[in-house]
Amino acid sequence: MSRIPRIVILGAGYGGIVTAIRLQKELNYNEADVTLVNKHDYHYITTHLHMPAAGTDNPENARVNILKLIDEFKIDFVKSTVVQIRPQEKKVILEEGTLSYDYLVIGLGGEPETFGIPGLKEYAMNIRSINSVRFIREHVEYQFAKFKREPSRTDYLTFVVGGAGFTGIEFVGELADRIPDLCKEFDVDPSLVKIYNIEAAPTALPGFDPELVEYAMNVLKNKGVTFKIATAIKECTPDGVVLATGEEIKSATVIWTGGIRGNHMLEEAGFETMRGRIKVDDTLHAPGHDNIYVLGDCSIVMSPEGRPYPPTAQISMQQAEVCAHNLVAQIRGSELKKFEYKPKGTVASLGRGEAIGIVGSKKIKGGTAAVMKKLIDLRYLYIIGGIPLVLKKGRF
Repeated sequence: MSRIPRIVILGAGYGGIVTAIRLQKELNYNEADVTLVNKHDYHYITTHLHMPAAGTDNPENARVNILKLIDEFKIDFVKSTVVQIRPQEKKVILEEGTLSYDYLVIGLGGEPETFGIPGLKEYAMNIRSINSVRFIREHVEYQFAKFKREPSRTDYLTFVVGGAGFTGIEFVGELADRIPDLCKEFDVDPSLVKIYNIEAAPTALPGFDPELVEYAMNVLKNKGVTFKIATAIKECTPDGVVLATGEEIKSATVIWTGGIRGNHMLEEAGFETMRGRIKVDDTLHAPGHDNIYVLGDCSIVMSPEGRPYPPTAQISMQQAEVCAHNLVAQIRGSELKKFEYKPKGTVASLGRGEAIGIVGSKKIKGGTAAVMKKLIDLRYLYIIGGIPLVLKKGRF
């Protein structure tokens, strides 16, 4: 009697968790042995992390217990850290043991891309996980407490955010909303607080509609954010940042949101990578490996114009649906589906009651866009956990 195929999914981010949820719906009982591996026992909603980082929301709202999302009769969950991938041996090495697979789904998430800027790794913080945003929130509050003891140290009240892409813009919007509350709590003059958003590209939100970018920047400037656009960070030091122009900004808080790369384990496993990512084929396989799928931050998907799509939650979820379909197809010997990205719109939050977005060909901004952002968040909660999760985690 032949053994049932083993599917191992690495990472419970957007790609991994949606793949697991789809497989448990589509596979028949005993058709495959599916294992989901993640280093935490929760899935976190990356697109929410800027809020708890600024202190405008509770970190608990951005995380969901994995065992509440999967059917343990259909999916085995292993809480462990992946140490190594061995494609030739069809094995994954974990901190506690080894897993063998017939089919592998890599959704390990990315790592901060520092572009070789000296000091960023050592002195800058990143909005990358539940623990990192807890640290940032507590650090920001601590700066206000320290300033009360050393009023000459205005660098405690100077906040530098490197990168004006989605994460950077959304974070400065929330931080600007939080500052008045912190000033009141610690009895600090609001005029002493400075928020800098620094971007090396010629515009904030590169690639976004210019009219909406201008609106976003005006909203954030009115909230007290100072932009330095087309200005690169040359170095990050214990005292702040040095810009390419030679200007030095003294700051006790530098937060880097300037990009991510793929996972270092992919290159170490022998895959051909570009900035740590694998350029997948049209069925989402790693080239030369028809049993390995790569999703999310670890993958590169090219647009019809020949440019890589930015790795977003939206693209990861669409990849997961095709990946789950193709896994079932491979097991049953039926035809694989080609991945075609269908953008459903993009919305960026600018803090309380403000956002910008493009839905279809329509530009939206202000309160309308903020409502749309909430609806997108609620839709995702519904996809992974149905009505109960929407009622529990939805921000109404």
